[in-house]
Amino acid sequence: MSEHTQPVHGDDAHEHDDSGVGAIHATLKGYMTGFALAAILTAIPFWLVMSGAFAKTGPADALILLLAGIQIIVHMVYFLHMNTKSEGGWNMLALVFTIVLVVITLSGSIWIMYHLNSNMMPWTMQDARNQP
Repeated sequence: MSEHTQPVHGDDAHEHDDSGVGAIHATLKGYMTGFALAAILTAIPFWLVMSGAFAKTGPADALILLLAGIQIIVHMVYFLHMNTKSEGGWNMLALVFTIVLVVITLSGSIWIMYHLNSNMMPWTMQDARNQP
């Protein structure tokens, strides 16, 4: 038997570092905590809508969107195990880049639709017969 048939500790190129930096520690307690938080963050908006807790829809919509954002964070932390140390911080950088692109796309789309609505509606246009 050759000396290279069995990998010696430290010789394997695919062996992971035991420093714990970026390591994923999935535990049953972590998953159950995430599940409980996700269930609560789902039940609260359901109760808000079904009970008619708000007389106007604006505050209810804002609260539901806030709870949805919190639930996204709960899912990323407890189920996707994202933090600033995972993958050397590249996961978080990719997330920030994605959020920036989504905000630019959504705000630009809303801005364009608003201006098209205000500038192209028939009651805002002048008499077309007198236009050059």
